[in-house]
Amino acid sequence: MAEIISIISTTLVVPASGNKPATRIELSPWELQFLSLGPIQKGLLFLKPTLPQENGIINLIDHLKTSFSRTLDLFYPLAGRLCSSVNEDDNTTCFCFLNCNAAGAQFIHAAAGSVTVADILEPVDVPRIVHSFFPLNGVRNSEGVSLPLLGVQVTELVDGIFIGCTVNHSVADGASFWHFFNTWSEISRGSGEIITLSPVFDRCFLNDVNNVHFPTPIPQSMLPFRPLARPPSPPQSLQERVFHFKKEKIAALKARANAEMGTNKISSLQALSAHLWRCITRCRRFPEDQETKYMFLIGMRPRLSPPLPAQYFGVAAQSGTVSMKTGELLDRGLGYAAWEMNRMIAAASSEATNFLESWVRDPKPLSAPIFSRARDSYCTSSSPRFNVYGTDFGWGKPVAVRSGGANKSYGKITLFPGAEEEGSIDIEVCLFPETFEAMMGDAEFLEAVTV
Repeated sequence: MAEIISIISTTLVVPASGNKPATRIELSPWELQFLSLGPIQKGLLFLKPTLPQENGIINLIDHLKTSFSRTLDLFYPLAGRLCSSVNEDDNTTCFCFLNCNAAGAQFIHAAAGSVTVADILEPVDVPRIVHSFFPLNGVRNSEGVSLPLLGVQVTELVDGIFIGCTVNHSVADGASFWHFFNTWSEISRGSGEIITLSPVFDRCFLNDVNNVHFPTPIPQSMLPFRPLARPPSPPQSLQERVFHFKKEKIAALKARANAEMGTNKISSLQALSAHLWRCITRCRRFPEDQETKYMFLIGMRPRLSPPLPAQYFGVAAQSGTVSMKTGELLDRGLGYAAWEMNRMIAAASSEATNFLESWVRDPKPLSAPIFSRARDSYCTSSSPRFNVYGTDFGWGKPVAVRSGGANKSYGKITLFPGAEEEGSIDIEVCLFPETFEAMMGDAEFLEAVTV
C-alpha cells in the first residue's frame, strides 16, 4: 500500500482546568525497568459516523480535543514529563521521576484519504500503513524527559476513523493505558463528571517493601543525558497477522490441558498460549535440543498483598519466562507446557516484593528486541481482559483494534478480546513469512483457529 498520511494539525493539549494536584511522582522499579524500550501503542478502528456536510469532521476533531483536555484533568501526570538528576553522592547513578508540570500531551489530526476500513481489515497481514496511524513513532521511553508522555492521532479514512494512542511505558502499563482510553471515551460521549473509576496515583504501597526507597538510584546509562540512536525498526520481512480463537475452541484447549495434567488450575489463557507456542515451534523445525522461551508480562495489581486497586495508575507488571528444549515442548504435550506457564505465573505472584527489592540492588532494564531468524523466543503482552470494545466515543463501538510499530520483533504476541464474541480472543502475532506459511499447513493449529 502506497498511501500517504497527511498531517492536518499538531497541537499540545494541556489539562482543561490547569490544576496541578501533585508536582512530582516517584517511579518504582516496575516503571524504571521500561526506560530503554519503546512506548505502548494501541489504536481503535471505527466506522465513520454520519456527520453534517459543513464542518462536520472539524467539529468532531474539536470535540475529541476538548474531551481529551478534560480527561487530562484526571490523568494529569500524562501531561507531564520525565525528569532526571545526577546523584551527587555517586556520579555513576541518577534519579528519575515524573514531573507533573502540565507541559502538554500531543494531539494530531491526520488523514489517509484513499484508505478504507476494508483496506485495514481484509488483507491477510496487517498493512504496514497502520503503524503510521500512531504518533511518537521510533522513540524510547527515556526520551520522555523532552518529548510528550502521551500522544494521540485521529486519522480520517474514506469510511472510518482510526484513533491511535501512544503512552510512555515507564509511566503506564496496559491496564492504565486502557483506563485512560476508556475514560476519554466516557467523557467524550457525555458522561459529565461521573467517571467509572478515577485513577489512583498513590505509591504508598511501596512503603511496606523492604529496601525500596524513593527516589530510587539507577545507572546513568538507563537515562542518558545525550540523545540515543532510535530503536531498531522491524525488518520489512517481518509480518503481522491477527488470529481469532472462538470461545468454544479455547474452552476445548483448556479442558484438554487440565485433563493431561490431572488438574483444574490451568487457565484458558495459559492453555491457549501453550497451544500457540507449540504450534509455532513445531513449524520452525528447530533441533530437539534447541532451547525455546516464552515470556509473559504479568499484571501485578491483584498479586500484591494487599492487592493494589484496579484503578492504580502507573506500571504494575513484571516479566516471567518459561524455558525448555524444543523436543521437550513438543513431546510432553499441551498440558505440560501450560502447567509450566501456570507454575511460573504463580511463582511471580508470590515473589513480587522480592523482585522489587532485588531490582533496586541490581537495576536491570528490559532489553530491546533483537531481530534474528535464529531466535525461538516469544513474548506475550496486553490482555484479553482489557475493556477494548467498550471504548465508545459516542458514535458506536470500534470494529477492530491494532497495535503500532513500537517494540515489534519476531515472536511478539499481543492479546486482545475478540471483537464479535464475548470470551473469544484475538491474537496479533509477529513472525517471518515462512513461519506463517507453515502454520497454515499445520492441522492442529487450524483445528483451533479461525483465520
